[in-house]
Amino acid sequence: MPVETIERPSVSIDTEAAALSADIDRFFADALAEPGDGRSRLYAAMRHAAIGGGKRLRPLLVVAAARLFSIDTGRALRAGCAVEAIHVYSLIHDDLPCMDDDDMRRGKPTVHKAFGEAEAVLAGDSLHAIAFEILADPATHEDPFVRSELVLELARAVGHNGMAGGQMMDLAAEGKALDINAITRLQQLKTGALIEFSVEAACIMARLDPHARIPYRGYARNIGLAFQIVDDLIDHGGDEAVAGKKLQKDADAGKATFVSILGEERARQQAGLLVEQAIEHLSSHGREADLLRAIARFAVERNH
Repeated sequence: MPVETIERPSVSIDTEAAALSADIDRFFADALAEPGDGRSRLYAAMRHAAIGGGKRLRPLLVVAAARLFSIDTGRALRAGCAVEAIHVYSLIHDDLPCMDDDDMRRGKPTVHKAFGEAEAVLAGDSLHAIAFEILADPATHEDPFVRSELVLELARAVGHNGMAGGQMMDLAAEGKALDINAITRLQQLKTGALIEFSVEAACIMARLDPHARIPYRGYARNIGLAFQIVDDLIDHGGDEAVAGKKLQKDADAGKATFVSILGEERARQQAGLLVEQAIEHLSSHGREADLLRAIARFAVERNH
């Protein structure tokens, strides 16, 4: 089915995202309730980072992909919260003085600014651990082999062969000239790996064999790159008040981006092409894929 013939999805991504955000906030509020002992400041730092704000794109992808296979919403939400815990941990650590040294995140002070550097490190570590605790719990899936694969694939997505490795490549790239292949590889690890897992998680929970997962991996990879290109465009010329964080950091740090390599216009065109290709990967699905299609379009239409 050509992309041009696909109707605009009837779902509202704003409505879907708002409902999911409320569910995620409730989940973390319950999981991180005040313990009444010496860990109180740690719990407060974790709640500060995990509750409120953010696009919640990654858990939304989990829930949207789960609809393709009629996976129980509660179980999909748990998997999405595991992904969000990892994402929030990565933001806490990325914002530290030893990394990006940011003062604002999601429109409020970063964790190390609000609570201290030691508390920020421990909050990130604890959210990292919670993610795997959630996936290993039978409440997420009754099949221990499914739970094991979820844990394995998330570990691969966030470690040295995924998100952390991409962050190291990003640090090493400061002040260096990268070509389009190098920046694509860097971002596929730093940003794309966790986005790809977000879709893969639903495939795992549906017990799809590896060959059947190919179109969904293609969708996720296209979305991951499109999302990063738009992030670069926002960093290049966006509004800090809308973005809720400091912008033009990459230029200040001398980092190559899709915008610095391709130029603003070509970068926008490339992001649009990636979204079209992502939607084409869903051509075998009907209305059950509408939320995934809406997320794809949101990737290039957003301003924060």
